[in-house]
Amino acid sequence: MTAHHLKLNPSKTELLFIPSTTGPHCDLAISFGNSLIAPTEDARSLGVILDGQLSFSAHIANLTRSCRFLLYNIRRIRPFLSQEATQLLVQSLVISRLDYCNSLLAGLPLRAIRPLQLVQNTAARLIFNLPKFTHVTPLLRSLHWLPVVARIRFKTLMLAYKAKNGPAPPYLMVMVKSRAVPRALRSSSTARLEPPSLRTHGRQASRLFSVLAPRWWNELPLGVRTAESLAVFKRRLKTHLFVKHLSTSTDPLFGQCLSSW
Repeated sequence: MTAHHLKLNPSKTELLFIPSTTGPHCDLAISFGNSLIAPTEDARSLGVILDGQLSFSAHIANLTRSCRFLLYNIRRIRPFLSQEATQLLVQSLVISRLDYCNSLLAGLPLRAIRPLQLVQNTAARLIFNLPKFTHVTPLLRSLHWLPVVARIRFKTLMLAYKAKNGPAPPYLMVMVKSRAVPRALRSSSTARLEPPSLRTHGRQASRLFSVLAPRWWNELPLGVRTAESLAVFKRRLKTHLFVKHLSTSTDPLFGQCLSSW
């Protein structure tokens, strides 16, 4: 840190202990200068609140609270705004927050993502200045907004494409591996990824990027997986997810949110 002219501030330093499922659970404390830093239940890093179980419940609660406050303030000036101006405000202040670091939420239970979907539903109704119980599916179609679950998958698959084809940081590229075939088969041209073995991982294995990315990638249509550029992949992926989540066969979480909010 000295080489980069950085210095830790003991009063702002937090210690988060994430226990292993196989290792012992112990109380750690670090002596730093004249201060003793004890573990906390959650810690903030780059605007994301992390907890020891990586459930992100505190982060989702904080994000929901801040988005609702912003929507409340926009609603107060909504009579003086056009629909286009309202959409610009909502997308820049609220939707951007829902999208920030949302790939960290990949693999969480649907009930954990539910508050964020309710925020998006409220934002869509606010743009069109419609009542609370208005059916939101046509609104999302009109706005070309993917539901929150699909936005998380979209971000994860974008990272998977960059890790597979570049450009991506080395620590991401080593997490995905193209499926190798022993000889020339029809499957060798399908651009699939090799799923890792789950035997060496713990109970949270299903949430690992190295596990989720290959699984979600292999579920994509061939035309999406074999896109020749990042721009083409992005366009095809959004179209695929848009049809999948906003067609008549709606995502389960999305349908629950529509019927209950």
